[in-house]
Amino acid sequence: MSEPVLYVIYRGTPADRFDRAYYVEHHLPLVRNAFAAYGLVSLAAFFPAQGTSETIAICECRFTDSASIEVAFSSPEVSIVMADVPRFTDLEPLRLRVLPL
Repeated sequence: MSEPVLYVIYRGTPADRFDRAYYVEHHLPLVRNAFAAYGLVSLAAFFPAQGTSETIAICECRFTDSASIEVAFSSPEVSIVMADVPRFTDLEPLRLRVLPL
C-alpha cells in the first residue's frame, strides 16, 4: 500500500510574491526537519510553467500513514513551519489530503 499524500498548493498570479529559491533552500528543509519525526517519508516541490496555471507551486508530502499527517499538523513544530511562510510568499497555502485507493 502506498503512503498517504498531503499536497500543499500555492495559487496566485505571476505578479504574486513567491521566492522559489527560499522555498527550496530553506522552507522545504525546515518542513522535512519538523515533520520527519512524525512520519514524513518524503517531500518534493513542483512548479508549473509560468502563465499556464493559477498554481504557483505544489509540495507533495508523503507520510507513513494517515494518522501521521494529523500528528504532524498537531505538533508544536507546525507553528515554526507556518511562521516561515511569510518569508517567501504572501499567498495562503491550501492543503489537499489524498489517500491511496
